Amino acid sequence: MKTDIKNREDIITLVNAFYDVVKKDTAIGYLFTEVTPVNWDKHLPLMYDFWENILFHTGNFDGNPMVKHRILDEKSSLKEAHFKHWTKLWKKTVDGLFAGDRATEIKVRAENIAKFLMHKVVT
Repeated sequence: MKTDIKNREDIITLVNAFYDVVKKDTAIGYLFTEVTPVNWDKHLPLMYDFWENILFHTGNFDGNPMVKHRILDEKSSLKEAHFKHWTKLWKKTVDGLFAGDRATEIKVRAENIAKFLMHKVVT
């Protein structure tokens, strides 16, 4: 039986599982592996902090996702389909691991963030 997202360890599990899928994904994986090869040792802890802050309001994230996505867009034009696919993968990963109010919240928050970034980045 699935449980809800309870703590940072659950965030780490979710983020790691999500990026394991993303790295192999044919629709968006190339953005992370070819266009801007990600240093996973640096990126993953930032994503742990980001999502932990989103869900638990820890204040431990210091970054600017908008700038990062604009830089990525300059290298390889991002489209609405990229953001929608990212959201689909995120929701599927959450649903595969967790169930509950926080799991629902993190999916809603991810969709809102993706929509915001999409409207600010996609031209």
